[in-house]
Amino acid sequence: MKFNITRDSLLEGLNDVMKAVSSKTTVPILTGLKLEVINSGLYITGSDSDITIQTFIPTEKNGEQIIKITETGSIVLQAKVFSEIVRKLPTNDIEIEVTNQFQTHIRSGKSEFSLIGLDATEYPLLPQIEENRQFFMPSDLLKSIIKETVFAVSTSESRPVLTGVNWQIKNGELHCVATDSHRLASRKTSVKELPEEEYTVVIPGKSLNELNKILEETSSEVAIVMTQQQILFKTEDVLFYSRLLEGNYPDTSRLIPSEYKTTILVNGKSLLQAIDRASLLAREERNNVVRFSTIGQGFVEVSSNSPEIGNVEEQILAESIDGEELKISFSAKYMMDALKAIDGQDIKILFSGTMRPFVLKSVHDDSILQLILPVRTY
Repeated sequence: MKFNITRDSLLEGLNDVMKAVSSKTTVPILTGLKLEVINSGLYITGSDSDITIQTFIPTEKNGEQIIKITETGSIVLQAKVFSEIVRKLPTNDIEIEVTNQFQTHIRSGKSEFSLIGLDATEYPLLPQIEENRQFFMPSDLLKSIIKETVFAVSTSESRPVLTGVNWQIKNGELHCVATDSHRLASRKTSVKELPEEEYTVVIPGKSLNELNKILEETSSEVAIVMTQQQILFKTEDVLFYSRLLEGNYPDTSRLIPSEYKTTILVNGKSLLQAIDRASLLAREERNNVVRFSTIGQGFVEVSSNSPEIGNVEEQILAESIDGEELKISFSAKYMMDALKAIDGQDIKILFSGTMRPFVLKSVHDDSILQLILPVRTY
């Protein structure tokens, strides 16, 4: 195998693929990256057996030659070492040549590295996916769906299925839900050409976070293919495979209250900033709890106190307050996460009592719903 490639395009491909490589893998060859040169370009593959990412660099792009191939072939190289070397090479032109016994020579300018490679036939094959359940979504929409849900997954392994986001296809809609049993984030969206049948999968939160880093803020389409064990996201030159989580996701629709006693309309941005300030004094060991209450004349009060440090009170003018008076306490972090997901719009908060879960929605958009369980304070 022998080819020349521009460093910038190789680095771009490596940056995507490295997101799948983990040093903690039980399969030694997975600490490496697989490079495979065919006549039309270079495939780079990285995997930790949960996530597999493959990127393709074509020989030419927009009429400009990126790769000059002398001889096709494949090799596995130590991921961390190889990407560090490429990052620090002196010129933009790189030559990579594999000689006998998998010896790999990397040359650039006056610099030459020799690495001991591994046999690429030992590297696990990509997951086999039949593409009969495929639909498309703009990249920027997929990014916002991830941002609005993934933060609410559980970080505890005691119920592994809650460490993922539940994607359910039903009645021509995609419904994404994440919960850690103290809060819930939900996002609905109608997607054209969804599969007819109902379908549900649970995608690990970690996979979605890594996918989000690769996706670009563009309207270009991402193809999404679901099977029983894997989900595949395809962009123009990247394939992103993720293992799915096993187990039944709880029915979260029961958690959402059907009637409310107090409804408050308030500017999301000013509420977020007030809670952020109040959380400065919220006691760490009590999970930074902030109090929230209606105080008449259309104002709500955000307050917090810590016996050792002091206390803070701030009043915010609500656009409207309907229903019963209210005093409630909640985790400042959970509330701030929920408000960031709704992103600074005017929001309505729906309460059904001091110890009942409450719901946040955007005034202008019903597709996002955030639910938080209050904290008992005496």
